[in-house]
Amino acid sequence: MNILVDVGATNTRIAGSRDPANFSDPVIFDTPPTYDEGLRGIVDTARTIAAGEKIDAVCAGVPAVLSRNKRVLLKATNIPLWDNHAFADDLEKALEARVVLDNDTAFVGLGEAVFGAGIGAEIVVYITISTGVNGVRIVNGVIDPSAQGYEIGYQCVAMGTAVQEWGDLISGRAIRERFGKAPRELGKDNPVWEELAHIAAVGVSNAIVYWSPDRVVLGGSMTNEIGISVERIRVLVEENMKAYPKTPEIVHSKLGDLGGLWGGLVRLKQL
Repeated sequence: MNILVDVGATNTRIAGSRDPANFSDPVIFDTPPTYDEGLRGIVDTARTIAAGEKIDAVCAGVPAVLSRNKRVLLKATNIPLWDNHAFADDLEKALEARVVLDNDTAFVGLGEAVFGAGIGAEIVVYITISTGVNGVRIVNGVIDPSAQGYEIGYQCVAMGTAVQEWGDLISGRAIRERFGKAPRELGKDNPVWEELAHIAAVGVSNAIVYWSPDRVVLGGSMTNEIGISVERIRVLVEENMKAYPKTPEIVHSKLGDLGGLWGGLVRLKQL
């Protein structure tokens, strides 16, 4: 029995897997703000799923910058009380199983590249626009190595005379702070979505010229039906792209909220 864990800024999803192509219906709960409560919830849920069966390995995605050896959560912007905890070690001790840790966006991108909207593309860039904003580069079904992980939501963009972080302009957290309500409550015809599409297109264009992918997959709650149009982003990127004679494909993600679990399944096969 293997356990797949996807810790998001808002929800945590946990499933069990006994084969390389499937996993059980996930258990979903609100991600606790405190580390101890979060660790306890993951451990208890994993044990319940295993139902007494030995757990061999755990693949866990977390919304954080990790240590170079991917054992410690160094900075978790949306769940700051999880900072500086040896999450991998703590899970291994509690579950007596090998733990593989990575950024949650990295696992979602891996899932989309192998099982979702990235199928057939050699180099896939996945970008999530959700509570936070991040991205990852996947090459031939493997997360591209990095020194400190990927945190593309922190890229600086110039809007007028001010230089701001991309994620602070288009994330769900930023929109909630700006309007005082959840993004979905703004309605699909709100003019803010066109404004955000232009800003999103800037970051996507940057990702394309930095990472030169065959395909860009866009996901996250801010790209749902009430949100930023992926098609509109594609049009704007194509209008602005000067680096290449042909703009890479830009498509919407296919795996929905389960992308991180699918990515964990891929990572298990790579152990």
